[in-house]
Amino acid sequence: MTTFSLQIADGIAHIVLDRPEAHNSMTMDFWRELPLAVRDIDRSAKARVIVITATGKHFTSGMDLSVFAGFAGGGEPQRARLRGMIRTLQDSFNALAEARVPVLAGIQGGCIGGGVDLIAACDCRYATADAFFVIQETNLAMLADCGTFPRLTRLMPEGMVREMAFTGRRLPASEALRLGLVNAVLPDATTLSAHVTEVAREIASKSPRAAAGAKRVLEYGRDHSTMETLEQAAAWQAAMLSPAEVMEAMAAKAEKRAPAFADLPPVVKVSQ
Repeated sequence: MTTFSLQIADGIAHIVLDRPEAHNSMTMDFWRELPLAVRDIDRSAKARVIVITATGKHFTSGMDLSVFAGFAGGGEPQRARLRGMIRTLQDSFNALAEARVPVLAGIQGGCIGGGVDLIAACDCRYATADAFFVIQETNLAMLADCGTFPRLTRLMPEGMVREMAFTGRRLPASEALRLGLVNAVLPDATTLSAHVTEVAREIASKSPRAAAGAKRVLEYGRDHSTMETLEQAAAWQAAMLSPAEVMEAMAAKAEKRAPAFADLPPVVKVSQ
């Protein structure tokens, strides 16, 4: 990987955006590498939870403008190419939402433009006190097109999303916490890292099957009615419930020990 580092230990995959000299801007390499890494972790069952953080002053300054090189001038063929590229970029963050395992984001400093698309596709978000969020595309006469609008409006009041989208203003961490965008605000990057790691360890100690089921039903419920989601939950439970894991959870609690659960099975690849 050229734009981030990846370490896997104790059931936790830690992806660290690692171009601090460029404020972790998202080059084309980033957009290619991230979904490959996330899908490999998920499909090969290499971890029970994914944590995304960054080095340097800012989480990310967003899209590196070099990604749009060659698209100036317009014209139908070029517009068709641009639309195809945007759909590819969207798929990069869809990988986070589609992963069976929970994905946590730890954000320090600026989370700008494409960074908002990224963290909106994660399951939980944590921030430092100096963190801020900007729909930067507005300030560049562009549209946020990689997931900010459909996902952010499910995480915080739509009126505030609209205000951010229309004005391009900064949303400070304290306001993001009040509005429900982030789960917690920590004093600094060191405390943030420790907190997110502790949450990840707690998730990794639970049944991966239960976590995958919860994520699946929560995602399903975003686009379906309550009754449809209840049916989905019943179908999942009936198909995936493991009596052995339930007994293990109960025995571990009674014996005051950590439970032992199997990892998710790898996703079988169908030969072409």
